[in-house]
Amino acid sequence: MLLSRVADNVYWGSRYLERAEDTARVVRSFTELILDLPTGIASSWEPLLAVVGGRDQFDASHVRAEESDIVRFLVADESNHGSVVASVAQARENLRTAREVLPREAWQAVNDLYLFTGHDRESGVDRRSRARFLSRVITDSQRLDGVLTGSMRRDEAYELWRLGQAIERADMTTRVLGVRAASLLALAEQPDGFEDFDEVQWMGVLRSLTALQMYQRSHRGPIDADSVVRFLLFDVAFPRSVAGCVQRISEAFGRLPRPEHTMPAAQAVVDLLSGLPARASDGRELDQAMDRVQLALAAVHDTVYDTFVRGVI
Repeated sequence: MLLSRVADNVYWGSRYLERAEDTARVVRSFTELILDLPTGIASSWEPLLAVVGGRDQFDASHVRAEESDIVRFLVADESNHGSVVASVAQARENLRTAREVLPREAWQAVNDLYLFTGHDRESGVDRRSRARFLSRVITDSQRLDGVLTGSMRRDEAYELWRLGQAIERADMTTRVLGVRAASLLALAEQPDGFEDFDEVQWMGVLRSLTALQMYQRSHRGPIDADSVVRFLLFDVAFPRSVAGCVQRISEAFGRLPRPEHTMPAAQAVVDLLSGLPARASDGRELDQAMDRVQLALAAVHDTVYDTFVRGVI
């Protein structure tokens, strides 16, 4: 039996750690893209604020939107609860009171990451050391994932961990598609849409979700908009695709109590995905579709909270 307090802490601990890892990936890949493209094509860092949904909070405390300001806000700003440093700190606080259900090595991995990000946060802002800092966040998150996969009992706590991870991961994939992919589609419609660098831009989208190599394994030939969007939305064999995350959500619901209350929320996302167009031809249409998927994922979150956190598993 898992107390609701522990269920809440495990679920949110998982979501915060996944948020830290995903944000680190997005910032790292965008930094690499800036270096790969000629000056003027990807000179603005503001799309990163749209991806993480922090534009209003950023504007409330900043008078300019330059690289150092935006990266500091997303990586090192403790007042931004979605930043890498703040997300790791919140994950540690949640898991500190749920250590009895986690392997000891998992807690050590979380604590090590917390100490590192708290001490070296400014190195995540400086472009010269940014890649090292962000890669350490990603590597430590993968280390933790390996510990849990290899040594945690497949009980309610484990399923809630995977549930939180899948919901947060799916949300980030829809944000990347709704902002970066949609903007590239809109740019392609313009006469001066920088077609010569189109493939480099789409490679940046894939890298932000650690999807480039797996995409290339499943698709032969040039990288194009339709195949990238289809891969990130519908390829259930790829664990960071929206469909792959929804499958993991459904599996977790099937192994947790009261699936009759939770499965309809997951099925609603499946039904929504099945109704999306197979071709990515319009940026605005893709953006609106991702908004609908995000609302459906929010309904999944509400279902998790109502079913497991407000009661006893």
